[in-house]
Amino acid sequence: MTFLYLNSDRMGEGDPELGRKLMISFLKELEKSNVRVDMIGAVNSGINLTTQDGQALEILKRMEQKGAKIATCGTCLEHYKRQDDLLIGQVGTMDMTVMVMAAADRIIRPN
Repeated sequence: MTFLYLNSDRMGEGDPELGRKLMISFLKELEKSNVRVDMIGAVNSGINLTTQDGQALEILKRMEQKGAKIATCGTCLEHYKRQDDLLIGQVGTMDMTVMVMAAADRIIRPN
């Protein structure tokens, strides 16, 4: 099983706008590659990818159509007061994240 761990809505350090562009580019390339993603977890600012309309959400929707399950951190949604904004997937828990990470053959984490 391959787990895509999105712990930010950006890729890399430095300019936030550039980081968001890089994340979109990464997600586009991953989606069109032959890499099968079975599970996607969004935590911390990564929840912006599942709670805001935009290119990232459209890419995640296509990945979901290909069979990826998507879970967004419930604690993070509460922290950012975004519980009612989830646009894709389900609310996840930390025990779910631990179990998925422990069972995954591969974890992809864009930094």
